[in-house]
Amino acid sequence: MQNRLGFIGAGNMAEAIARGVLSASLYRAQDMIAADISPQRRGLFADQLKIRSIEDAQGIVTQCQTVLLCVKPQHMAEMLSRVRDLVTEKHLLISIAAGISTKFIQETLNGKLNLRVVRAMPNTPMLVNKGMVAICPGTHATPDDMVAAKRIFEVAASVVEVREEMMNAVTSVSGSGPAYFFFLVEQMIKAGTEMGLTPQQAHQLATQTARGAAEMLCTSTDSPEELRRKVTSPGGTTHAAITIMQDRQLPAIIVEALKAACRRGAELGK
Repeated sequence: MQNRLGFIGAGNMAEAIARGVLSASLYRAQDMIAADISPQRRGLFADQLKIRSIEDAQGIVTQCQTVLLCVKPQHMAEMLSRVRDLVTEKHLLISIAAGISTKFIQETLNGKLNLRVVRAMPNTPMLVNKGMVAICPGTHATPDDMVAAKRIFEVAASVVEVREEMMNAVTSVSGSGPAYFFFLVEQMIKAGTEMGLTPQQAHQLATQTARGAAEMLCTSTDSPEELRRKVTSPGGTTHAAITIMQDRQLPAIIVEALKAACRRGAELGK
């Protein structure tokens, strides 16, 4: 086993992490290995990223000291059972699976060992170096393990450390969060075309507006509420739109939707 970085699961999130690590020269392509049951995903890692790709997760554990667990939550138990006899206390395991606790990983592998597990929740904007990642340590993870995990993510994301009991809330806000914004922009584009804009015009107007608004949120000292207020003149066009959203209970719908995502994260961990 060498100081290599391994990926068990080579999906979109694993790809985003790998691209960030490569762009920052944190690891070389030849120092990383990915495993996935999908020939297409193995092909992408091998052809585009030049990262050696295999089908069997066991090969990752035997060759890599740091292992990113990037399989879907519903496949985690099965995958862990396949590598159970190969994982040792020398490994650092970093899981990005929503809802899966560090305790579950430790006990499924071997509860008698002091296995070092760090749990993380990244999001897909890591693909454009604008990601957000929350991390928390398992019982036996060391401060050095947390530093190592942070280094892997911070090359393409902001990283914050939270208590593990907050990770499902993190998942609902930032892990799933990009989809909410994509969904809103979808509807803005749809509305624009219904009002006579071409699809290309509506797309450009909505996406550039989203980009500008996001930049203002990140750089302004004003709160989101204050930024919204500054755009919303009483009796104006924005006020008309916001009034419809409030009358139709959109604020409550959004809060309930995020709470549903949080509950689903807890269900996935059972």
